[in-house]
Amino acid sequence: MKNPHSFKIFIVEDDTWYGSMLQHYLSLNPEYEIKRFENPQDFFAQIHENPSVVTLDYSLADTDGAEVLKKIKETNPDIRVIIISGQEDVATAISLLKNGAFDYIVKDDDTKDRLWNSILHLREISNLKQEVESLKTQVGRQYDFSQMIIGKSPAIEKVFSLIEKAAKTNITVSVTGETGSGKEMIAKAIHYNSDRHKAPFVAVNVAAIPRELIESELFGHEKGAFTGAVTRRIGRFEEADKGTLFLDEIGELDINLQAKLLRVLQEREITRVGGNSITKINVRIVVATHKNLLEEVAKKTFREDLYYRLIGLPILLPPLRDRGNDILILAKHFTDAFCKENKLGKKSISPEAQQKLLGYSFPGNVRELKSIMELAVVMADEEVIEADHITLSSSASINDLLSKDITLKEFEAQIIQHFLEKYDHDVLQVAKKLDVGKSTIYRMIQNGELKVK
Repeated sequence: MKNPHSFKIFIVEDDTWYGSMLQHYLSLNPEYEIKRFENPQDFFAQIHENPSVVTLDYSLADTDGAEVLKKIKETNPDIRVIIISGQEDVATAISLLKNGAFDYIVKDDDTKDRLWNSILHLREISNLKQEVESLKTQVGRQYDFSQMIIGKSPAIEKVFSLIEKAAKTNITVSVTGETGSGKEMIAKAIHYNSDRHKAPFVAVNVAAIPRELIESELFGHEKGAFTGAVTRRIGRFEEADKGTLFLDEIGELDINLQAKLLRVLQEREITRVGGNSITKINVRIVVATHKNLLEEVAKKTFREDLYYRLIGLPILLPPLRDRGNDILILAKHFTDAFCKENKLGKKSISPEAQQKLLGYSFPGNVRELKSIMELAVVMADEEVIEADHITLSSSASINDLLSKDITLKEFEAQIIQHFLEKYDHDVLQVAKKLDVGKSTIYRMIQNGELKVK
């Protein structure tokens, strides 16, 4: 059986003894798959097998080695050719190397060792090339937005459509959505699927930077611009040149800095703090906020002219509670990813656990679901995640309950169910806490209105 990781080498040598000697020597490496040919005709009949390396005798009986090299490169320019010649002619060697030969080796006592080392070098180059191609493929998969942003609900499909439209142009994009819903993922999906994907993606959380430092953070500063400015600093706009600048929580930007940001967006140029020189920038802007910026405009905390400059293509990222079955798709995704990362066996999610997830409001959105599922994997000893492995926020559950349009009887059942889970299904304790008869709880359990372990 052939080694699936073999490195294919073809030897073209009309001297049977010499060719056999090279074949035997190279075969000492079990990862090399060797084939030997005594004339170019037989060799070209099998060139479709795409060898990694061809060792070519320059002085073939029927033809010139240079002609064979030329034909190899015309057939498949990726095949590496090592010329083995009986004559040490510098001019010939230079000509062959210029025409695509990888190496030129003279037949002498050191030929075998030089050939061995040359092929080792080629193998390293080949491995590096494969790694680069693999990384390119991984990056392509990583930033395929249908893989980055998991879900199949109509709400998220609409977001996919808007990302695709945004990626085709340089339009400013404004993403709104609750905390934890994945706004930065939207920005990355746009950047890495656009013409700017080879340039930097720079993210700035405006709310996380002290007010007195935000101007320097965005626009940079010159040495001596203020106390502590011991060197020149490049700002985030310059870092993101030719790429994308993601300004998260833009609604928190100080009103006094909003005018400076507006000018930068209009003029496409910045001036560092403490400096006079103007630097042109070419940056795509994506902003995000959990606030309603129009309401902030009405309250005079956000400039109206900046609002209209930033609104661009608006993308509303729906909260997780409005994405239906996406909750279960994401739950499985996070479970599988955590198990793989921690070298654990696969775990499934029981129907009861699924219903518990679907009945929860997820105030922390996707970020909260990820944490819940990772904890559930840790808590589950067996291969199935059960409902009691799902730890939810009690306050969020109550708020979610109060937001529903249901009957008083249904309210009663859900409140009792909540306390049953809180007190580990101890009916007597729940009856005392809620001042309700234990027989009432037992009757509701018997009727299927309540679930216990």
